[in-house]
Amino acid sequence: MILAGLAAAIGGLYALHCLAIWAERRGWIYYVKRRGTSGALGTAFLEIQSIMEPGKRYVVEERSRQVVGNQDSGDPPSGPSS
Repeated sequence: MILAGLAAAIGGLYALHCLAIWAERRGWIYYVKRRGTSGALGTAFLEIQSIMEPGKRYVVEERSRQVVGNQDSGDPPSGPSS
């Protein structure tokens, strides 16, 4: 009885894993492969760390410089042409 329940639980977890892989291939979620960008929470912690450790300030400045550089690249917006 316990062995059957354990096998059913493992089978259910494997089915969820396969479903998540399928949804990731469709572009609906990020499951195994993750995006390489940091989130807003990571940036907030970096700001706090730069206050406590002034040597980390260059990382915050470089990230903000990259964001500005990406916005000022001179490329036209990639929207639908009319």
